[in-house]
This record gives sequence, C-alpha cells and structure tokens, in this order.
Amino acid sequence: MGLIKKAGSTKRTGLLRREEETSTVNLPQEQEQAQEQETRNVEVPRKDDETGTVGLPTRGDETGTVGLPTRGDETSTVGLPPRGDETSTVGLPQVAPQAGTGLSSTAYGTSGATHEVQALAEGSVLQNRYVVEGILGIGGMSVVYRGRDLRFKDVVRSCAIKEMYQRAPDSQTRMLKLRHFEREAGLLATLSHPAIPKVYDFFEEHGRVYLVQEMIPGKDLETILENEGRPIDEIRVANWAIQICDVLSYLHSHQPEPIVFRDMKPSNILLMPGERVVLIDFGIARILDPTQRKGTMIGTEGYAPPEQYRGVAEPQGDLYALGASLHHLLTGSDPRLETPFTFHNRPLRKYNPAVSPEMEAIINRTLEYDLNARWSSAQELKAALLEIPGMRGVIHSNPLAGVGGPATGVGILLHSGESQTELVWSFSCEEEVRSSPCVSGGSVYIGCYDNNLYALDAASGKFRWKYATEGGISSSPSVWQDLVITGSEDGAVYGVDMRNGSRRWVFRTEKAVRSSPIIQERVVFIGSDDLHFYALDGLRGVLIWKYRAWMPFRSSAGIGKEVIFVGCDDSHVYCLEIRSSTMKWKQRTQHPVISTPCYAEGLVFVGSTDGHLYAMESKGGIPVWKFRTGHKIYSSPIVVGKNVLVGSADGNLYAVDRKTGRQSWKYETDGQVTSSPRHAGGRVYFGSVDRFVYCLDVTSGKLLWKYQTEGPVVSSASISQGIVYIGSMDNHVYALKA
Repeated sequence: MGLIKKAGSTKRTGLLRREEETSTVNLPQEQEQAQEQETRNVEVPRKDDETGTVGLPTRGDETGTVGLPTRGDETSTVGLPPRGDETSTVGLPQVAPQAGTGLSSTAYGTSGATHEVQALAEGSVLQNRYVVEGILGIGGMSVVYRGRDLRFKDVVRSCAIKEMYQRAPDSQTRMLKLRHFEREAGLLATLSHPAIPKVYDFFEEHGRVYLVQEMIPGKDLETILENEGRPIDEIRVANWAIQICDVLSYLHSHQPEPIVFRDMKPSNILLMPGERVVLIDFGIARILDPTQRKGTMIGTEGYAPPEQYRGVAEPQGDLYALGASLHHLLTGSDPRLETPFTFHNRPLRKYNPAVSPEMEAIINRTLEYDLNARWSSAQELKAALLEIPGMRGVIHSNPLAGVGGPATGVGILLHSGESQTELVWSFSCEEEVRSSPCVSGGSVYIGCYDNNLYALDAASGKFRWKYATEGGISSSPSVWQDLVITGSEDGAVYGVDMRNGSRRWVFRTEKAVRSSPIIQERVVFIGSDDLHFYALDGLRGVLIWKYRAWMPFRSSAGIGKEVIFVGCDDSHVYCLEIRSSTMKWKQRTQHPVISTPCYAEGLVFVGSTDGHLYAMESKGGIPVWKFRTGHKIYSSPIVVGKNVLVGSADGNLYAVDRKTGRQSWKYETDGQVTSSPRHAGGRVYFGSVDRFVYCLDVTSGKLLWKYQTEGPVVSSASISQGIVYIGSMDNHVYALKA
C-alpha cells in the first residue's frame, strides 16, 4: 500500500502557541513579560498557512519558524540532515554549506535581505577541547559543526557543536535570550535516559554561544516512512512505540518538575542501529532567534492535541501526539494534510487492513478529543501495546535498571538468525567506563572516568571497594600478587591492595597515564603522556628505568623474549631491552600507534592510526606485510590459530592470515571498533561504538550473539569461568554469559 496523499493539497505546517516552556517549571517574571510581548497577535494558523514548526531556519528563512518544509521548499525536518544522510544530530540547520573550510556563508531573511555567516575553519579548537572537523549545516541563526572531543586521545569521540550567534539590537534582550538558552540547556543536561541525546557542554566564546551534544547516527521515522513508500509493519511500529512510552514515562515523572515534550511526531524520533529510538528536538535552538515574532511555540498541527491550542500542557497530550504519529506510520496518511482532530473520519484499518483490531483500538483511545478519555499514563499505554498479537518476538526491559538488575537494552527487535545472551549482572558507576576489566581471585577490577578503581564480586556484581584517584581512569588494571595496578589521568600509577582497596604505593609521572600496566616478573611496564615509557618495581612502586621519546606513550607493552614492544604517538614501534631500556630497533608507521603490539613466533603484529595492521620481524623490526583497513586502528591485535584478529574504526573486526597478510574474514558492525578482541573457547568477543557487545565464531566470523548496552563499548572483554565482563560508556559494567 502506497503512502496516502491528498490530491492537490499542501502540507499543513502551522504552529500552535504555548505559554510556557518544555517543562512545567515556571518562568521568571522578566521572561514571562518578554514572552508575552513576543507572542502578541499570534493566531492559530488556517489550513492554508505555510508557516512550519518551530526550529532552526532553513534555506531562505531567518524567522526560526520553520522545520517542516514549506510550499516549494525541499528542506527536511529540523533536527535532521537532508534526506538520505544517515548521520543525524539534534537540531541541525538544513542549509548545506559549500565545499571548503573557513566558510563565509550567506543566509537569507524573510525580507530577502542577506547577512554573512563567518563559519569556523576546519581545525579550529574551542575551549582547548573541541576541534571542528567540518560543517554539518548552516541556518539563519546557527551553524552546526561535526566536532571531536580532544579529551579522549585514544579514540575518536565525535560530537555535534551548535554555534548560536545573536543579532538582537539591545543588550537586555541578548542577555535574556542567553539566560533562557542556559536554562533550556541546563534542563537537558539534567536528563539521563538512553533515548534522549546527551548534552556534553555549554559555553560562550568570542561572543557566541555553543552547545555540544551527542552525535546520533540514524534516520528519523518520517524519512523511513518516505523511503519505504508504504505503511510500516505493525510489530515494528509497536516496538518503537513501546520504547517511546518508556522515555515519556521518564519525562512525565521527572523530579523535581515533570516535563511534557509537546512536539511528538515522526520527524522528532530517530531510529538508530538495532531498532533503537531516540527522541530529539527539545526546543533549545529556537529560543535564541531574535526575528521570532510569534514567541515560543510548540506542537505541529495534525499531531498536537486539542488542549494544546488553549495553552494546556498535560502528559496525555504527549500520548495523543504519539497516537497521531503511530496512525501516520501505519497508514501513510499525513495528519498535517487533514483537518485537525478528524482521525475518527479516517479509520486506521480502512487505510491498512493488515493492522490488528487490538492496535486500532489502542490508537483510537490515544486520539480521544477529551484528554480524560485517553490512556492515563505512558506506562498504561505500554502495557496495552505489549498485549498486541505478535509482540512475543520483542525483548522488553528497563534500560535504567539498577545494579544487578536486567539491562538488556530498550525493546530490541530480534531479526532472523540473531541470538541474545543472558545478562548475569550489571553494575552502575558514576561516569563512563572506558577501561577494560581484570578478573582475579573472584573479583572484577575496573577503572572508571569517575576517578575510581572499582572492585566487584565476580559472581554477583556486588560492590566490594573503590579507590579514588585524582583523575579519570581509562587505563586498564592488572593484578600482580595481591596488588591491583592502574594508571590515571592525574599522571600517577597506583598499587592498591586487592583485598581492601588501600593504597600500597604511588608513582607519579608528569602527565596523564592512559597506557595500561603490563607486568612481567615483578616489573611493571607502563607509558605516560609525559613522553616516557617506564619500568617500575611492582613491589615498591619505584623507578627501575625510563625511556624517552618525542611524543606520548599510550600504547601498552607487548612482551617478547627479553624485550618489550610498544607503540608511540611519534608513529614508531619500539623494541626495548627489558632489563636496561636499550633500544634494539624502532620502525616507523605513518601515524601514531595507540594499539598494543602482539608477539607470536618471531613476528610482532600491531595496528596504527594510519589504518594498517603491520607484521614486523621481532629481531630487526623489518616489515613483513601490512594489511589496509578503511580507517584508523586503535584496537590491539591478538593471534588465534593462523589468524591475527583486530578491530578498525571503519566498523569491522578483521581476521588476517598471519603469514600472508591476506584477509580471512571480516565482520561488520554499525560503529567504530576500538575495542580489542578477546578469545576463549573458539569464540571471539569485542565491543563496538554501535553500543553492542559481539560474540563471533573465531574460525568463520559468524555472529553467535550480540548484546545491546546503552552506550558505545570501547572497553575490551575479560572472560572467566564462562562469563564475559566488559564496560560500556553508559556508565555500566556488564557480566554476560559467554
């Protein structure tokens, strides 16, 4: 069945007025007065009104009252890149920049006047932390850049940097707008849910305001519907709806004040890999538009509930808009082309007989004109959706489950041939877990960016102790005798008693320690950003020797016969004598070497950020072969049988014949593979930035199972007694059945 279009009609993209913000928090008096002044003479648009929903300006419009395409405008919905682009960020402007860097772009106002937008050049650095890598979009009031967070040296952490610049004529208005924007940004910063994009930072620099947000890969549901060309399958839509109910429950029960989203529609819902949905566009961008004369508005005609026209915001209004969105996805009938509140004239099963009567009844109740006749809560609606025939193929769980509780992801739709493993336990930390776990003596030891080294019970995940350093921990701990040894961003290497978490010794370097300790016969080998590679006495934590290069050592040591192999940010691989630090040889690659070398049968295997996996002779460093991947290699290789396994930022895990350097197999994920593979029992385990932990058959590369977390997985696994332990950037440590 094709999409239903009314002949000769134009999309209704009118706006509805609201008198408050996206949460029920009351506005300060001065903001209320300013808002009241801005909203005077606002009228509910007629059917032929061409004004679009509130958002960032699109081509030829500075008013900020666009978002849905106006008549004759092919620009896509606010918050998304142009159709066909699979990388989306919250609130992206839609005017595509011209090629080149340091753009001086032109934006057009409603009166036809133009103004120059001086975009930041590629390579510009903000706050000594965020580097600009390109332009995602330009609008009349903002530029959105693809950025990278330099704080994370060992992996690529992309982000969206939204630059807002003000042209209000008076300082009082500018300050009011800035405070307003800060309040909205602060609200989003307090939200923590896997279906809401994270806000990383907010600052002002050189007179412009910047918001740094999570980069979200995916397409919005409106785009997916258009690409399908027919209504979406009922079970698939129900799976999305269940996830949306979860995030609405979170917003509606938010403390200290509940939040009503008020602009639910398919274009504000992104679909990520693994059928995971994310809610976008919380209204930050439109606050700073000085040309806005209709004030702060909310809702899209066709989706918005009747009471929203009267300025009433209740949780049931979000359920109405969700019902309207589901109706659109299941029928292809765009509610913006119809008279508002007329869904009863367009019975769902008349347009799509494949929809079950149960689903039709559920949606009809969400679309009741009287809000008291609708579902009382998102949880009640979710419970009804779970009873729809055919929903047994979907795994449902609470993504915010506590320590030791289930955390299998959000409504993962299993496809044919895919299997899930069983969660044994999960433990919640206070920050991202980038470190890899070490299992010893019935405990799991792992570092976290909340500055702590944790000890957890390996069987139950129960907390045993934690030791606080003075910086985040990306270094992966090692155990020697009764000591747990790890590095920290504070520049120190710590030896901690594995029984009670008390410090035995500390060795301080001059800069951050991101290398992981490797211990051989009491000697601890570890690198530092202070350009030195160290050998320490594991018993006392005192220096044995140090070797200086010209760039940081973030690689860890690979142990050979009387020598160690280590990579350096100066693009070299070094071979050093264990006892004296005498350099035996060094071999240059084209870019920094973060990967840890692996020694096997006279060869050294190591990845480089030049995108190649190298095989070198262990005695002289002479390259034997190199294998090219599609992107940088941060992952550390392992040798299993005849193959070398390594991950690449191109999204693949590769198996390469260790003698010939030819590809044996590869497995493609939906994100960068910076995690290092681990092997046990004929299986290989690794994580991906696409949020999954993978288990493959080591011989064929065939997927055996994958497990979804709520954040990128850059940690590497540790396998012990049939359990896979691994960390995730969703702040959790997971224990999974192998």
